[in-house]
Amino acid sequence: MTIERNWAGNVAYRASRIDHPSSVEELQNVLAQRGSIRMLGSRHCFNDIADTDGVLVALDRMPAVIEVNEARDAVRVSGGLRYGDLAPRLREEGLALANLASLPHISIAGAVATGTHGSGDAIGSLASAVRALTIVTPSGEVQTLRRGEPDFDGAVVSLGGLGAVVDLTLDVEPTYDVAQHVFEHPSWDAILADFDDVTGVGTSVSIFSTWQHTDQADQIWVKQRLPEARELTRADLFDRLGGEAATTKRHPILGVDPVACTEQLGVPGPWSERLPHFRLEFTPSAGAEIQSEYLVPRSDAVEAIQAVRTLAGQITPLLLVNEIRTVANDELWLSSSHATDAVGIHFTWKPDEAAVRAFLPTLEAALPATARPHWGKVSTLDGAEVRSRYPRWGDFADLAARMDPERRLVNAYLERLGL
Repeated sequence: MTIERNWAGNVAYRASRIDHPSSVEELQNVLAQRGSIRMLGSRHCFNDIADTDGVLVALDRMPAVIEVNEARDAVRVSGGLRYGDLAPRLREEGLALANLASLPHISIAGAVATGTHGSGDAIGSLASAVRALTIVTPSGEVQTLRRGEPDFDGAVVSLGGLGAVVDLTLDVEPTYDVAQHVFEHPSWDAILADFDDVTGVGTSVSIFSTWQHTDQADQIWVKQRLPEARELTRADLFDRLGGEAATTKRHPILGVDPVACTEQLGVPGPWSERLPHFRLEFTPSAGAEIQSEYLVPRSDAVEAIQAVRTLAGQITPLLLVNEIRTVANDELWLSSSHATDAVGIHFTWKPDEAAVRAFLPTLEAALPATARPHWGKVSTLDGAEVRSRYPRWGDFADLAARMDPERRLVNAYLERLGL
Protein backbone atom coordinates (compact mmCIF):
# COMPACT_ATOMS: atom_id res chain seq x y z
CA MET A 1 0.00 0.00 0.00
CA THR A 2 1.40 3.36 -1.05
CA ILE A 3 0.68 6.08 1.49
CA GLU A 4 0.90 9.66 0.30
CA ARG A 5 -0.71 12.74 1.81
CA ASN A 6 -1.98 16.00 0.43
CA TRP A 7 0.11 19.08 1.17
CA ALA A 8 -2.00 20.07 4.21
CA GLY A 9 -1.69 16.56 5.65
CA ASN A 10 -5.41 15.97 6.26
CA VAL A 11 -5.88 13.38 3.46
CA ALA A 12 -3.99 10.07 3.23
CA TYR A 13 -4.36 8.52 -0.22
CA ARG A 14 -5.25 4.81 -0.26
CA ALA A 15 -3.73 3.97 -3.63
CA SER A 16 -1.85 0.74 -4.19
CA ARG A 17 0.81 2.74 -6.04
CA ILE A 18 1.51 6.03 -7.80
CA ASP A 19 2.64 5.87 -11.43
CA HIS A 20 4.58 8.73 -13.04
CA PRO A 21 4.49 8.18 -16.81
CA SER A 22 7.01 10.22 -18.78
CA SER A 23 5.27 10.13 -22.19
CA VAL A 24 1.80 9.80 -23.67
CA GLU A 25 2.69 6.24 -24.67
CA GLU A 26 3.63 5.33 -21.10
CA LEU A 27 0.45 6.98 -19.89
CA GLN A 28 -1.61 4.92 -22.32
CA ASN A 29 0.09 1.75 -21.05
CA VAL A 30 -0.73 2.69 -17.46
CA LEU A 31 -4.34 3.37 -18.35
CA ALA A 32 -4.58 0.09 -20.28
CA GLN A 33 -4.19 -1.85 -17.04
CA ARG A 34 -7.35 -2.94 -15.29
CA GLY A 35 -8.78 -1.46 -12.11
CA SER A 36 -9.58 1.94 -10.68
CA ILE A 37 -7.46 4.97 -11.52
CA ARG A 38 -7.40 8.64 -10.51
CA MET A 39 -5.25 11.60 -11.52
CA LEU A 40 -3.06 13.23 -8.88
CA GLY A 41 -2.03 16.87 -9.30
CA SER A 42 -0.07 19.03 -6.89
CA ARG A 43 -2.08 17.69 -3.91
CA HIS A 44 -3.61 21.02 -2.96
CA CYS A 45 -7.15 19.63 -2.59
CA PHE A 46 -8.48 19.18 0.93
CA ASN A 47 -10.92 16.34 0.26
CA ASP A 48 -10.79 12.90 -1.35
CA ILE A 49 -11.42 14.04 -4.94
CA ALA A 50 -8.10 12.43 -6.03
CA ASP A 51 -8.31 9.37 -3.79
CA THR A 52 -8.63 5.79 -4.98
CA ASP A 53 -7.89 2.30 -3.76
CA GLY A 54 -6.48 1.59 -7.22
CA VAL A 55 -3.67 3.44 -9.01
CA LEU A 56 -2.88 7.14 -8.82
CA VAL A 57 -1.42 8.67 -11.97
CA ALA A 58 0.72 11.81 -11.67
CA LEU A 59 1.73 13.78 -14.77
CA ASP A 60 4.61 15.65 -13.11
CA ARG A 61 7.26 13.75 -15.12
CA MET A 62 5.68 14.25 -18.53
CA PRO A 63 7.67 16.49 -20.91
CA ALA A 64 7.32 20.15 -19.98
CA VAL A 65 5.56 21.85 -22.88
CA ILE A 66 5.24 25.64 -23.15
CA GLU A 67 4.47 26.61 -26.76
CA VAL A 68 3.25 30.09 -27.72
CA ASN A 69 1.20 30.15 -30.92
CA GLU A 70 2.06 32.28 -33.95
CA ALA A 71 -0.61 34.85 -33.14
CA ARG A 72 0.85 35.17 -29.61
CA ASP A 73 -2.60 35.05 -28.04
CA ALA A 74 -2.43 31.48 -26.68
CA VAL A 75 0.02 29.07 -25.09
CA ARG A 76 -0.10 25.27 -25.08
CA VAL A 77 1.16 23.83 -21.80
CA SER A 78 1.52 20.38 -20.28
CA GLY A 79 -1.10 19.65 -17.65
CA GLY A 80 1.37 18.67 -14.95
CA LEU A 81 3.07 22.07 -14.89
CA ARG A 82 2.39 24.48 -12.06
CA TYR A 83 1.30 28.06 -12.68
CA GLY A 84 4.46 29.13 -10.88
CA ASP A 85 6.50 27.27 -13.53
CA LEU A 86 4.58 28.76 -16.44
CA ALA A 87 4.45 32.40 -15.35
CA PRO A 88 8.20 33.22 -15.61
CA ARG A 89 8.35 31.69 -19.08
CA LEU A 90 5.41 33.79 -20.22
CA ARG A 91 7.03 36.92 -18.80
CA GLU A 92 10.17 36.16 -20.81
CA GLU A 93 7.94 36.11 -23.89
CA GLY A 94 6.32 39.44 -22.93
CA LEU A 95 3.02 37.66 -22.25
CA ALA A 96 0.64 37.15 -19.35
CA LEU A 97 -2.42 35.34 -18.12
CA ALA A 98 -5.49 37.37 -17.18
CA ASN A 99 -5.50 35.99 -13.66
CA LEU A 100 -3.82 33.70 -11.17
CA ALA A 101 -5.04 32.02 -8.00
CA SER A 102 -3.70 33.05 -4.60
CA LEU A 103 -1.25 30.11 -4.79
CA PRO A 104 1.14 29.70 -7.75
CA HIS A 105 2.01 26.23 -6.43
CA ILE A 106 -0.99 24.46 -8.01
CA SER A 107 -0.86 22.33 -11.14
CA ILE A 108 -2.59 23.73 -14.20
CA ALA A 109 -4.64 20.63 -15.04
CA GLY A 110 -5.69 20.10 -11.42
CA ALA A 111 -6.67 23.73 -10.87
CA VAL A 112 -8.74 23.78 -14.05
CA ALA A 113 -10.44 20.45 -13.30
CA THR A 114 -11.65 21.73 -9.90
CA GLY A 115 -12.76 25.18 -11.05
CA THR A 116 -10.11 26.98 -9.03
CA HIS A 117 -10.15 30.75 -9.42
CA GLY A 118 -8.41 34.01 -8.69
CA SER A 119 -10.30 37.22 -8.09
CA GLY A 120 -11.79 40.04 -10.11
CA ASP A 121 -15.23 41.36 -10.99
CA ALA A 122 -14.43 41.12 -14.71
CA ILE A 123 -12.15 38.06 -14.62
CA GLY A 124 -13.26 34.44 -14.88
CA SER A 125 -11.87 31.40 -13.13
CA LEU A 126 -8.62 29.81 -14.28
CA ALA A 127 -10.70 27.34 -16.27
CA SER A 128 -12.28 30.15 -18.30
CA ALA A 129 -8.87 30.81 -19.93
CA VAL A 130 -8.81 27.33 -21.50
CA ARG A 131 -9.43 27.33 -25.26
CA ALA A 132 -8.47 23.67 -25.90
CA LEU A 133 -7.40 20.59 -23.97
CA THR A 134 -6.12 17.12 -24.79
CA ILE A 135 -7.44 14.21 -22.75
CA VAL A 136 -6.26 10.60 -22.70
CA THR A 137 -9.32 8.56 -21.75
CA PRO A 138 -9.17 5.36 -19.67
CA SER A 139 -9.31 3.35 -22.89
CA GLY A 140 -6.14 5.10 -24.09
CA GLU A 141 -7.89 7.20 -26.73
CA VAL A 142 -6.45 10.70 -27.21
CA GLN A 143 -9.12 13.37 -27.65
CA THR A 144 -8.65 17.10 -28.21
CA LEU A 145 -11.60 19.36 -27.46
CA ARG A 146 -11.73 23.01 -28.50
CA ARG A 147 -13.76 25.99 -27.37
CA GLY A 148 -17.02 26.06 -29.29
CA GLU A 149 -17.22 22.30 -29.83
CA PRO A 150 -20.22 20.46 -28.33
CA ASP A 151 -18.47 18.73 -25.39
CA PHE A 152 -15.90 21.40 -24.62
CA ASP A 153 -17.84 23.25 -21.90
CA GLY A 154 -18.38 19.96 -20.09
CA ALA A 155 -14.80 18.74 -20.37
CA VAL A 156 -12.90 21.66 -18.83
CA VAL A 157 -14.03 21.50 -15.19
CA SER A 158 -14.10 17.70 -15.18
CA LEU A 159 -13.39 16.66 -11.55
CA GLY A 160 -10.92 14.16 -13.01
CA GLY A 161 -13.87 12.18 -14.32
CA LEU A 162 -12.99 12.04 -18.02
CA GLY A 163 -9.32 11.06 -18.21
CA ALA A 164 -5.80 12.47 -17.96
CA VAL A 165 -5.48 16.05 -19.22
CA VAL A 166 -2.04 15.98 -20.83
CA ASP A 167 -2.07 19.50 -22.24
CA LEU A 168 -4.15 22.65 -22.30
CA THR A 169 -4.16 25.74 -24.49
CA LEU A 170 -4.67 28.95 -22.51
CA ASP A 171 -5.54 32.47 -23.59
CA VAL A 172 -2.68 34.92 -23.09
CA GLU A 173 -2.22 38.66 -23.59
CA PRO A 174 0.64 41.20 -23.47
CA THR A 175 2.39 41.39 -20.12
CA TYR A 176 1.40 44.02 -17.56
CA ASP A 177 2.29 45.23 -14.08
CA VAL A 178 0.18 45.22 -10.93
CA ALA A 179 0.36 47.26 -7.73
CA GLN A 180 -1.00 45.81 -4.50
CA HIS A 181 -2.39 47.81 -1.56
CA VAL A 182 -3.68 46.65 1.82
CA PHE A 183 -6.28 48.56 3.87
CA GLU A 184 -7.11 47.67 7.45
CA HIS A 185 -10.16 47.74 9.75
CA PRO A 186 -12.90 48.70 7.27
CA SER A 187 -16.51 48.73 8.50
CA TRP A 188 -18.60 45.70 7.57
CA ASP A 189 -21.77 47.80 7.42
CA ALA A 190 -20.09 50.16 4.95
CA ILE A 191 -18.69 47.26 2.89
CA LEU A 192 -22.08 45.59 2.57
CA ALA A 193 -23.87 48.86 1.85
CA ASP A 194 -21.49 49.53 -1.05
CA PHE A 195 -20.38 46.00 -1.96
CA ASP A 196 -20.16 46.54 -5.72
CA ASP A 197 -18.03 49.66 -5.28
CA VAL A 198 -15.72 47.88 -2.85
CA THR A 199 -15.05 44.88 -5.09
CA GLY A 200 -14.77 47.12 -8.16
CA VAL A 201 -12.09 49.43 -6.81
CA GLY A 202 -9.29 47.23 -8.18
CA THR A 203 -8.65 44.57 -10.76
CA SER A 204 -8.75 42.04 -7.92
CA VAL A 205 -10.11 42.63 -4.41
CA SER A 206 -10.01 40.31 -1.38
CA ILE A 207 -11.69 41.01 1.95
CA PHE A 208 -10.13 39.16 4.90
CA SER A 209 -11.67 38.65 8.33
CA THR A 210 -11.23 36.47 11.39
CA TRP A 211 -14.74 37.52 12.54
CA GLN A 212 -13.35 38.33 15.99
CA HIS A 213 -15.08 41.68 15.47
CA THR A 214 -18.38 41.68 13.60
CA ASP A 215 -18.31 45.43 13.06
CA GLN A 216 -14.98 45.48 11.19
CA ALA A 217 -13.18 43.29 8.67
CA ASP A 218 -9.46 42.80 9.21
CA GLN A 219 -8.07 43.76 5.79
CA ILE A 220 -8.93 44.54 2.18
CA TRP A 221 -6.28 43.65 -0.40
CA VAL A 222 -6.56 45.59 -3.66
CA LYS A 223 -4.57 44.52 -6.72
CA GLN A 224 -4.59 47.15 -9.47
CA ARG A 225 -3.54 46.50 -13.02
CA LEU A 226 -1.27 49.23 -14.39
CA PRO A 227 -1.29 51.70 -16.03
CA GLU A 228 -5.08 51.82 -16.33
CA ALA A 229 -5.78 51.56 -12.58
CA ARG A 230 -7.25 54.63 -10.96
CA GLU A 231 -5.32 56.10 -8.05
CA LEU A 232 -6.51 54.95 -4.65
CA THR A 233 -7.07 57.92 -2.36
CA ARG A 234 -8.69 58.12 1.03
CA ALA A 235 -11.50 60.23 -0.36
CA ASP A 236 -12.02 57.81 -3.25
CA LEU A 237 -13.48 54.93 -1.25
CA PHE A 238 -11.83 54.03 2.00
CA ASP A 239 -12.81 57.13 3.98
CA ARG A 240 -16.34 55.81 3.61
CA LEU A 241 -15.27 52.41 4.99
CA GLY A 242 -13.52 53.85 8.02
CA GLY A 243 -10.27 51.97 7.37
CA GLU A 244 -6.67 53.01 6.94
CA ALA A 245 -3.86 52.01 4.62
CA ALA A 246 -1.37 49.49 5.99
CA THR A 247 2.07 51.00 6.45
CA THR A 248 3.94 47.70 6.55
CA LYS A 249 3.56 44.41 4.66
CA ARG A 250 0.75 42.14 5.89
CA HIS A 251 -0.16 38.42 5.85
CA PRO A 252 -3.84 37.47 5.41
CA ILE A 253 -3.70 35.59 8.74
CA LEU A 254 -3.20 38.05 11.59
CA GLY A 255 0.08 37.66 13.44
CA VAL A 256 1.79 35.54 10.75
CA ASP A 257 5.08 36.79 9.29
CA PRO A 258 4.31 38.22 5.81
CA VAL A 259 7.64 37.08 4.33
CA ALA A 260 5.79 34.45 2.22
CA CYS A 261 3.47 37.06 0.70
CA THR A 262 3.87 38.95 -2.54
CA GLU A 263 4.92 42.62 -2.41
CA GLN A 264 2.46 45.25 -1.23
CA LEU A 265 2.47 48.97 -0.31
CA GLY A 266 1.65 49.93 -3.90
CA VAL A 267 5.04 48.88 -5.30
CA PRO A 268 4.47 47.97 -8.98
CA GLY A 269 5.66 44.59 -10.19
CA PRO A 270 5.00 41.89 -12.78
CA TRP A 271 1.53 40.35 -12.88
CA SER A 272 2.94 36.97 -11.83
CA GLU A 273 4.46 38.44 -8.66
CA ARG A 274 1.39 40.40 -7.51
CA LEU A 275 -1.77 38.49 -8.53
CA PRO A 276 -1.01 35.55 -6.18
CA HIS A 277 -1.09 36.28 -2.46
CA PHE A 278 1.88 33.97 -1.86
CA ARG A 279 5.33 33.55 -3.35
CA LEU A 280 6.25 30.26 -5.03
CA GLU A 281 9.38 29.67 -2.95
CA PHE A 282 7.45 29.58 0.35
CA THR A 283 4.88 27.22 1.87
CA PRO A 284 1.60 28.94 1.05
CA SER A 285 -0.91 30.16 3.61
CA ALA A 286 -0.54 28.40 6.99
CA GLY A 287 0.45 24.94 5.74
CA ALA A 288 -1.40 22.88 8.35
CA GLU A 289 -5.00 23.90 7.69
CA ILE A 290 -8.37 22.85 6.30
CA GLN A 291 -10.18 24.84 3.62
CA SER A 292 -13.81 25.24 2.59
CA GLU A 293 -15.32 27.61 0.06
CA TYR A 294 -18.81 28.42 -1.18
CA LEU A 295 -19.52 30.48 -4.28
CA VAL A 296 -22.82 32.32 -4.46
CA PRO A 297 -24.37 34.37 -7.27
CA ARG A 298 -23.44 38.01 -6.88
CA SER A 299 -27.10 38.85 -6.25
CA ASP A 300 -26.98 36.66 -3.11
CA ALA A 301 -23.59 37.84 -1.85
CA VAL A 302 -24.67 40.34 0.81
CA GLU A 303 -27.22 37.86 2.20
CA ALA A 304 -24.53 35.16 2.33
CA ILE A 305 -21.99 37.40 4.08
CA GLN A 306 -24.60 38.49 6.60
CA ALA A 307 -25.32 34.80 7.30
CA VAL A 308 -21.62 34.24 8.01
CA ARG A 309 -21.61 37.34 10.22
CA THR A 310 -24.42 35.96 12.37
CA LEU A 311 -22.39 32.78 12.95
CA ALA A 312 -19.21 34.63 13.93
CA GLY A 313 -19.24 33.28 17.49
CA GLN A 314 -19.15 29.69 16.20
CA ILE A 315 -16.78 30.41 13.31
CA THR A 316 -14.01 32.31 15.09
CA PRO A 317 -12.77 29.48 17.37
CA LEU A 318 -12.25 27.26 14.29
CA LEU A 319 -10.97 29.88 11.88
CA LEU A 320 -7.58 31.08 10.69
CA VAL A 321 -9.04 33.54 8.17
CA ASN A 322 -12.06 34.08 5.92
CA GLU A 323 -11.54 35.57 2.44
CA ILE A 324 -14.24 37.03 0.20
CA ARG A 325 -13.54 37.66 -3.51
CA THR A 326 -15.33 37.75 -6.86
CA VAL A 327 -15.32 35.72 -10.09
CA ALA A 328 -16.88 36.56 -13.47
CA ASN A 329 -19.39 34.19 -15.05
CA ASP A 330 -18.64 31.56 -17.69
CA GLU A 331 -20.47 28.77 -19.54
CA LEU A 332 -18.47 25.78 -18.26
CA TRP A 333 -20.94 23.19 -17.00
CA LEU A 334 -19.36 22.45 -13.62
CA SER A 335 -17.82 25.85 -12.99
CA SER A 336 -18.94 27.35 -9.70
CA SER A 337 -19.50 30.57 -11.64
CA HIS A 338 -21.48 28.84 -14.40
CA ALA A 339 -24.00 31.34 -15.84
CA THR A 340 -23.56 33.80 -12.97
CA ASP A 341 -21.08 36.32 -11.64
CA ALA A 342 -20.08 34.78 -8.33
CA VAL A 343 -18.70 35.76 -4.93
CA GLY A 344 -16.49 33.22 -3.20
CA ILE A 345 -16.66 32.95 0.58
CA HIS A 346 -13.54 31.05 1.53
CA PHE A 347 -12.63 29.66 4.95
CA THR A 348 -9.13 28.67 6.01
CA TRP A 349 -9.76 26.61 9.12
CA LYS A 350 -7.48 25.49 11.88
CA PRO A 351 -6.36 21.86 11.31
CA ASP A 352 -9.17 20.24 13.31
CA GLU A 353 -11.15 18.48 10.60
CA ALA A 354 -13.56 16.75 12.97
CA ALA A 355 -14.61 20.06 14.53
CA VAL A 356 -14.83 21.76 11.13
CA ARG A 357 -17.00 18.99 9.70
CA ALA A 358 -19.24 19.11 12.76
CA PHE A 359 -19.84 22.83 12.18
CA LEU A 360 -20.19 22.90 8.39
CA PRO A 361 -23.83 21.70 8.27
CA THR A 362 -24.78 24.76 10.33
CA LEU A 363 -22.90 27.06 7.97
CA GLU A 364 -24.25 25.37 4.84
CA ALA A 365 -27.83 25.61 6.13
CA ALA A 366 -27.38 29.35 6.80
CA LEU A 367 -26.00 30.15 3.33
CA PRO A 368 -28.36 30.76 0.40
CA ALA A 369 -29.50 27.59 -1.39
CA THR A 370 -27.59 28.84 -4.44
CA ALA A 371 -24.17 28.38 -2.78
CA ARG A 372 -21.90 26.00 -4.69
CA PRO A 373 -19.08 24.35 -2.71
CA HIS A 374 -15.61 24.42 -4.24
CA TRP A 375 -14.90 20.99 -5.74
CA GLY A 376 -11.47 20.69 -4.10
CA LYS A 377 -12.36 21.75 -0.56
CA VAL A 378 -14.19 20.35 2.45
CA SER A 379 -17.99 20.39 2.40
CA THR A 380 -20.70 18.26 3.97
CA LEU A 381 -23.49 19.08 1.52
CA ASP A 382 -25.36 16.03 0.24
CA GLY A 383 -24.37 14.97 -3.27
CA ALA A 384 -27.90 15.27 -4.60
CA GLU A 385 -28.10 18.81 -3.26
CA VAL A 386 -24.80 19.73 -4.92
CA ARG A 387 -25.97 18.25 -8.24
CA SER A 388 -29.15 20.30 -8.08
CA ARG A 389 -27.13 23.52 -8.09
CA TYR A 390 -25.61 22.75 -11.51
CA PRO A 391 -28.21 22.85 -14.32
CA ARG A 392 -25.87 20.98 -16.73
CA TRP A 393 -25.01 18.17 -14.31
CA GLY A 394 -27.00 15.62 -16.31
CA ASP A 395 -25.11 16.55 -19.46
CA PHE A 396 -21.80 16.10 -17.64
CA ALA A 397 -22.87 12.69 -16.35
CA ASP A 398 -23.67 11.65 -19.92
CA LEU A 399 -20.28 12.88 -21.11
CA ALA A 400 -18.49 11.01 -18.33
CA ALA A 401 -20.38 7.83 -19.21
CA ARG A 402 -19.23 8.14 -22.83
CA MET A 403 -15.58 8.83 -22.01
CA ASP A 404 -15.30 6.36 -19.11
CA PRO A 405 -17.97 3.69 -19.80
CA GLU A 406 -16.35 1.21 -17.41
CA ARG A 407 -16.40 3.80 -14.58
CA ARG A 408 -12.71 3.27 -13.82
CA LEU A 409 -12.30 6.93 -12.84
CA VAL A 410 -15.26 6.89 -10.46
CA ASN A 411 -14.10 6.97 -6.84
CA ALA A 412 -15.94 7.52 -3.56
CA TYR A 413 -16.00 11.28 -4.15
CA LEU A 414 -17.72 10.95 -7.52
CA GLU A 415 -20.05 8.24 -6.22
CA ARG A 416 -21.31 10.65 -3.57
CA LEU A 417 -22.13 13.05 -6.39
CA GLY A 418 -24.12 10.35 -8.18
CA LEU A 419 -21.76 9.31 -10.99
